[in-house]
Amino acid sequence: MPALTFLNHLLNFLAPAVFLAVLLGVGGRIFWRSATPLVNLWEQMLLNAVLGAAVLGLCLALSGRDGKLATYALLVLAMGSCQWLLLRGWKA
Repeated sequence: MPALTFLNHLLNFLAPAVFLAVLLGVGGRIFWRSATPLVNLWEQMLLNAVLGAAVLGLCLALSGRDGKLATYALLVLAMGSCQWLLLRGWKA
């Protein structure tokens, strides 16, 4: 596989995790204004993106296929829980 094709596949594989990380980071600032986050916005997005990439990679390794609905459900659950912890959601 040529390098550009591999890079295209890799970016498309990681796109849901990065998009959701940005959405959670910005959405957390908009909807939970009273929350005092543990880390700043860029660190929240980076932590969520790394966690999302790990979930996608783990599900790919376990199922052998990309794009299963259970994978995306686990992605949303894991990243949502991480964002809740980062925003100290239990104190809200």
